[in-house]
Amino acid sequence: MYETFYGFNAKPFQLKPDPRFFFGSKGHNRAMAYLEYGISQGEGFIVITGEIGAGKTTLMRNLFCELKSENIVAAQIVNTHVGSDDILRLVAAAFGLEYENATKATLLHRVEQFLKQCDRQGKRALLVVDEAQNLTPRAVEELRMLSNFYTEDKSLLQTFLLGQPEFRRVLLSEDMEQLLQRVIASYHLGPLDIGETQSYIEHRLQTVGWKGNPTISTEAFSAIYSYTGGIPRKINSLCDRMFLMGYIEELQAFDESEVNQVIADIKQEFKLPPEKVEIPVNLTALGLKDSYAYSNAENMDDRMARMERSISSVIDALKKMLPSSKMNNSPD
Repeated sequence: MYETFYGFNAKPFQLKPDPRFFFGSKGHNRAMAYLEYGISQGEGFIVITGEIGAGKTTLMRNLFCELKSENIVAAQIVNTHVGSDDILRLVAAAFGLEYENATKATLLHRVEQFLKQCDRQGKRALLVVDEAQNLTPRAVEELRMLSNFYTEDKSLLQTFLLGQPEFRRVLLSEDMEQLLQRVIASYHLGPLDIGETQSYIEHRLQTVGWKGNPTISTEAFSAIYSYTGGIPRKINSLCDRMFLMGYIEELQAFDESEVNQVIADIKQEFKLPPEKVEIPVNLTALGLKDSYAYSNAENMDDRMARMERSISSVIDALKKMLPSSKMNNSPD
């Protein structure tokens, strides 16, 4: 939609990780250096952590593009909500091995034979495990055991673990000491700063042929940073909506007001609807409907006070409707 309107040759702010849009921020370049160092070592574990949407998967895909496929056989696991036995099946499947109805011993044998075959062919095996924070301690232990496959002079498998910050707590637990001893490098990927946020947006736009139209003011970049906190995936989501609005309203420039309008729209879309309160039929008949709140945001004390005032007013009205003279209680 907006790609054609602004003359782009592709969508600049898609959520899918794409190495074409890799942006070398200070943090991403440093993380890439750790990954390349790990590749050069050819053994052990490399751990990269970062917040959701920080760019860990894009970082890895960029690394895959740089690897010489004839020398390295790389496989990736992304579904990590599994037990210790299933993690071995995922490893086998990732390397293209038969895994159905196989016992644990059979899976280990097949993986070992595959790794030895790679070595005979002059290749190295690399396993990348994404969303590592979801792994159980036993599943992590199974991955560690795979690192025990050696020839006489080198390791047959190297593993990269990518996860959210809480994965570091898993690594620091007492039962992870053996794995920690095999971690040769670790890095936490933080968010972009405000200057990198602007450069990141401009880089993605330039990748699809942006020539300065539409213009984006400094204040607009600041508003984008304030809302997204420098998290690339959040930046992509916000900018995609911003450019869609620009297409709909035929805008040639974005300022802070346009960014704030999009942010307000997003917040409104994800706002929970007000929770309605059941109105007793008899009170409704007495005109007490307005005494009930329709939102959880209202204070309970206020709601009760309003209801009491309404009931009092109805009681006063009923008193006025009764005969003013007292009933004669004397006998006939």
